[in-house]
Amino acid sequence: MSDWRAAAFAALIEPDPARKCQRVADLTVDAGPAPSLAFEWTRVPGRPEQPLLVSPRDVPTRGLGSVAGRAALAHAVAHIEFNAINLALDAACRFDGLPLPFYRDWISVAQDEARHFQMVQQRLDALGSHYGALTAHNGLWEAAEKTAHDVLVRMALVPRVLEARGLDVTPGMIGRLREVGDLDTVAVLDVILAEELRHVAIGTHWFRYLCEQRGLSSTETFKGLLAEHNIHLRPPLNLPARYAAGFVEGELG
Repeated sequence: MSDWRAAAFAALIEPDPARKCQRVADLTVDAGPAPSLAFEWTRVPGRPEQPLLVSPRDVPTRGLGSVAGRAALAHAVAHIEFNAINLALDAACRFDGLPLPFYRDWISVAQDEARHFQMVQQRLDALGSHYGALTAHNGLWEAAEKTAHDVLVRMALVPRVLEARGLDVTPGMIGRLREVGDLDTVAVLDVILAEELRHVAIGTHWFRYLCEQRGLSSTETFKGLLAEHNIHLRPPLNLPARYAAGFVEGELG
């Protein structure tokens, strides 16, 4: 039996960011059916002791006109990317019985997210800070817990809501950073924005696949899940990016 899925779980529960990124980079998905394994879910997720996790309203915000403010933004992005590594690994480990390309896709997403985290971490270092220096919130992982019961709900509400929100807000961050002359952070966010579009498209593909398998309308199911979970897609919406990632008009209004 292939042990690639066990290796993915080992990366998921690894708390050290550097070792997690290396484990993720080393992952390969073997041919053949994905093995079903009994994982110790109480060990999930692996994350360092810092940053301290607080309520979202208690995470401080700062203007981008200072180095400290730009470091705070980079720290927030690093935390998002670190959580995104765990979210992608969790998708590959938690859900059994899917086609092999599903697992290949989410391992590839984890590898992108690990690379993004390392890029942002380098910017933090250059700004005189580091990951864990500030507080952060646990909203992204809480979404993983709320959708752990159903892969269709996970595909709808994580890549198509949380990651898609990044498509909406990142261009504004890039614009503000250009205004203050932080072109090094702009370069990092440009890479992240381009590659996150693929991640959202992967979520769309598998959401629609699962809807088709269950005889459901993907548009009506998505709208129903948004209503069930009291989620509102707030403007501004990056419509060109969302359409490129597979959204259709009936899902956005």
